[in-house]
Amino acid sequence: MTTNPNSKAAVYVRISTDDQNTAMQNDELPAYCAARGWAVTEIYTDKMSGATDRRPALDRLMADARKRKFDVVVVWRFDRFARSTSHLLRALEEFSALGIDFVSLKESVDTSTPVGKLVFTVLAAVAELERSVTRERCAAGRKAARRRGVRFGRPVVAVDTSKVEKLRAAGASWRDVAEQLGASKDTLRRAVERA
Repeated sequence: MTTNPNSKAAVYVRISTDDQNTAMQNDELPAYCAARGWAVTEIYTDKMSGATDRRPALDRLMADARKRKFDVVVVWRFDRFARSTSHLLRALEEFSALGIDFVSLKESVDTSTPVGKLVFTVLAAVAELERSVTRERCAAGRKAARRRGVRFGRPVVAVDTSKVEKLRAAGASWRDVAEQLGASKDTLRRAVERA
């Protein structure tokens, strides 16, 4: 997965507000690619907050990566590309599996180099540690809550199945029965199936 001259590059640009402009990213990123001898296949641009779950240009870039339309992804900074560390790592893991390198210009991270691979490995280890600590905290919290008598899951709802069956036999819809008995349609259906 060593990116060499004549590689194809995808550039990803994101700005988060109307008062920002893409000129700096649009100028420097293609210039960086040209200096490395890479041909820019496309500049994917999103104009939206980084916290937004759906970013059309980023989604398209990821789809094009799966089609192997380029060899390397070049971004301005990690925070321009990813919503969170875990999002960044998932994307980097996918790029790695696809044989695509990743360059973050301002952090000087290039996964085609040994140092860039080291940075990726350290980030992945930190993210795994974070996930493990979170799992442990959640398990400890559930255990403590159970000791205090907290019950997990949906509350048990008593259903008079004979009443449900009578209303249904009289032609009432599940919605009507649910409204009359004050329970959800799914709860009523499950109770009748279990009866």
